[in-house]
Amino acid sequence: MKKAVQIYDTTLRDGTQREGISLSCADKLRIAARLDDLGVAYIEGGWPGSNPKDVEFFQRVQDLNLKHAKISAFGSTCRSDSNPEEDSNIRALLEAQTPVCTVVGKSWTLHVTDVLQTRLEENLRIIEESVNYLKKRGREVIFDAEHFFDGYREDDDYAMQTLVAAQRGQADTIVLCDTNGGTTPWELEHIFSSVAGQLEVPLGIHTHNDSECAVANTLVAVRNGAVHIQGSINGYGERCGNANLCSIIPDLELKMGLQCLPKGNLNKLHDLSRFIAEIANLSSDEHQAYVGKSAFAHKGGLHVAAMRRNSQSYQHVDPTLVGNEMRTVVSELSGYGNMLSKAEEFGVQLQDRETAHEVLDEIKELEAKGFSFEAAEASVAIRMHRRQPGYRPPFTFVDYSATVQHREGRGMFAEALVKIRVGDLEMHTAGDGNGPVNALNIALRKALLPKFPQLEHIHLSDFKVRILNGEEGTASITRVLIDLHNDSHHWSTVGASTNIIEASWQALMDGIEYGLILA
Repeated sequence: MKKAVQIYDTTLRDGTQREGISLSCADKLRIAARLDDLGVAYIEGGWPGSNPKDVEFFQRVQDLNLKHAKISAFGSTCRSDSNPEEDSNIRALLEAQTPVCTVVGKSWTLHVTDVLQTRLEENLRIIEESVNYLKKRGREVIFDAEHFFDGYREDDDYAMQTLVAAQRGQADTIVLCDTNGGTTPWELEHIFSSVAGQLEVPLGIHTHNDSECAVANTLVAVRNGAVHIQGSINGYGERCGNANLCSIIPDLELKMGLQCLPKGNLNKLHDLSRFIAEIANLSSDEHQAYVGKSAFAHKGGLHVAAMRRNSQSYQHVDPTLVGNEMRTVVSELSGYGNMLSKAEEFGVQLQDRETAHEVLDEIKELEAKGFSFEAAEASVAIRMHRRQPGYRPPFTFVDYSATVQHREGRGMFAEALVKIRVGDLEMHTAGDGNGPVNALNIALRKALLPKFPQLEHIHLSDFKVRILNGEEGTASITRVLIDLHNDSHHWSTVGASTNIIEASWQALMDGIEYGLILA
């Protein structure tokens, strides 16, 4: 049996303190269900005494049929010079009706005297009594020793006394918190190993990422006895974020041989990471370890050539273990192996080595002009298709025009004329839109729909514009990336030109042609 450690997810509380994140109660319930499906041991739902949304969450989460996770309510010790039974925060923890209560208390003398503005002895009392009060009412109690590592550096004896107070109060787990995120791994190792030998209660770790050490510090703590791991999905959290569970969980399971999820659930991590980013209305970090789109992407020709011989040559783990996949990126740095891998990925049979090099030479030439194919793989695939023997494109471009006008009584609008050839038939159509690219898209679809009704299911989902050489001002090269999708596929195409309309038209034509091939 692998040694087990507990994952305590704080995405719904600490994670939401990240600037720019605001989750509705419905959002939090959806995330809680997915975290439970992953198999974490604890889900910290929020601070019930702080806002009505968290109160609602704790009421509604009771209706979820959770299979793995315990829900924890988070709050602080009772106020100084008062008793737990009189404290509104402690009362809110009990009213949340969660099986677990997490209580945060001060372990740094600076916070006791300057923030709480109370006596050191009084702080010890409220820690012990708050923990014990909740414990006697049937709750599993986790004590978070806030600012513990800063406190230990300043006054190690007092910092230890706060932990002993929580232990006397019968805390089930004591968590050492690097709240300011400034502790280095070697400092944390020294302090954590010293503490571990003085307590009988299981220890946990809670780190922040202000010095980019949160994941490393967590792993060091586990090596020194921590069995309870706090963090958030994608590392979301205040300032620079919390310890990233998307890195910690696979590190624990794949690198350290510890079990922290139910067997077979690790491959759900990639999809969960993207799901939570989507709910939080944030772009996924594509370069994030393990779960990022680029985590197992190979671009250099030398690397790809080696990967084709042995996939372990440039990958530290099998990407499927975390639900991710290996990708080959095509760019000006690519070699023959990149083209073969990409052709296999798209199901294209390249005629010979010369054909592969022709496509590669075209890509390198276009990238020198401002194109970038790394995020526009459909533009690579369509160029491969065009070089297949017997390939007949669904349509060929003849010419187009686009104008933008502002008329009294009508305001701003655009018109486009598109001439294309479908087989032996030449089509000449017009379209009106709210901008020139929209008008071109409408005119192109009008021409193609009678022959290709499947075009009804091809939709544009994103349109990105980037100026490449801004020092040229309005004469700069513009790169356009278009994302499209149908009922079952997503794909991206690229165009580049000193004329933004031309760049958009290039990407649009590639995208529509590729979509018609898929359909």
